[in-house]
Amino acid sequence: MAGRRQEKSAETEQALKAAARDLFAERGYLNTKITDITAAAGRAAGSFYNHFASKEEILQALLKELAEETDADADDPAHSADFTDPDAVRYHIESYWTWARRNWPVLRAVGQAAIVSDEFARLAAQFGVQQRTDIADHLDTFAPAGITLPGSPDVSLAMMFMVTTSLLQAVEEGTLALSDGEAVDTLTRFVYRGLTARDLD
Repeated sequence: MAGRRQEKSAETEQALKAAARDLFAERGYLNTKITDITAAAGRAAGSFYNHFASKEEILQALLKELAEETDADADDPAHSADFTDPDAVRYHIESYWTWARRNWPVLRAVGQAAIVSDEFARLAAQFGVQQRTDIADHLDTFAPAGITLPGSPDVSLAMMFMVTTSLLQAVEEGTLALSDGEAVDTLTRFVYRGLTARDLD
């Protein structure tokens, strides 16, 4: 009996998170209410508080899942930590683009929450710092190869993430028509040239 209760509780939590993702995509974070989430999940309004203290907390849970998902890429045999190699740059651009497109509702919701919440502004900034920290060593081969970065390693990586995220936002919002393949190709060339001052062969 206890096992079944735990199973139902886990099912409810997942249903609430899935409903929140869908509603954040459809309405935006600021326009979504807790009662909207429970209704979309097909759960009683009070059930939300058995799992989350607030709408902010369910978004934090979704952000945590995103962070855990990014950790899996480093175990891919195709992963290379040498950004002097354009194939390594392409791998990371494509992985980030695919991941960010899949999770855009949550990423957009975090950005919207950061506008009205100092805590989410801090979490968003911390998330960005962690993303850059995870690949900071990918620039270690530049100095031995005689390549000068356009700025400090952190600034150079920040620019890489910013240009990728800005392009993704334009595609997601429909202000720019671009296929995934075109986006990855263009970004790879742009980022590689920006980091190394070299064009792709």
